[in-house]
Amino acid sequence: MAKHWLITGASSGLGRGMAERVLARGDDVVATLRKRGALDDLLEQYGDRLHVVECDLTRVGTIRAAAEQAFASRERIDVVVSNAGYGLFGAAEELRDEQIDRQIATNLTGSIQLIRAVLPRLREQGGGRIVQTSSEGGRIGYPAFSVYHATKWGIEGFIEAVAKEVRGFGIDFLIVEPGATRTNFGAGLDRAEPLPVYEETSVGEIRRALDAGYFEFADAGKTVDAVIATIDSAAPPLRLALGRSAYESIRASLVRQLEELEPQRDIALSVMSRA
Repeated sequence: MAKHWLITGASSGLGRGMAERVLARGDDVVATLRKRGALDDLLEQYGDRLHVVECDLTRVGTIRAAAEQAFASRERIDVVVSNAGYGLFGAAEELRDEQIDRQIATNLTGSIQLIRAVLPRLREQGGGRIVQTSSEGGRIGYPAFSVYHATKWGIEGFIEAVAKEVRGFGIDFLIVEPGATRTNFGAGLDRAEPLPVYEETSVGEIRRALDAGYFEFADAGKTVDAVIATIDSAAPPLRLALGRSAYESIRASLVRQLEELEPQRDIALSVMSRA
């Protein structure tokens, strides 16, 4: 049976890849974009099975309007993919206030408000699946991506709580955590003006590695296929790590956290009240 999808940030990258794949197999899609035109080729090819809505995640009113249009245009929405977002690069003190505000408004507040906008409709229709594109950066931290990590850690914490709130309504979540993937993420980075004092620090090392392209990238098409296969499964995990860097980095972080936590057992329990 064909699925009905709402995909934000569908103009490029993983969002466009998902739209292309599910349209090709016979599903239909409501796709949100900041500016019309990026999906004209798909509109010509798929006609009424693709509905395009303008949406700016920094403006809550457009998020709510887009959600309303999506549900009004389809008999139901089976899968909501919260995919829109971008990266902010720079040491914490290099970043301008407006860069920080825009990053949080887009990646965190925008994603929260999208989820809030679709929850009542999913609940009313008896359930649905919400997919949040996060990153390996939702569970680990790299120098020069501090605010980006803040948004990804933040949205993952939000979803962990909300998933428990709405489980009884037939609504579940999948958090997708790709590592470095061959998309346009790097080209779309918002970069801070470098301060010379950081040149010989870990920030400078990461900056030079980015400029040199010194990263192992996962294949975008294979990543999209893995995400769709997981969405189609009967009981997906809450989190899906994709790519060697994501799996290895997240695993190493979890092992390290457990190693740090275990020796704290006695002091943790020592503060409990005896009353």
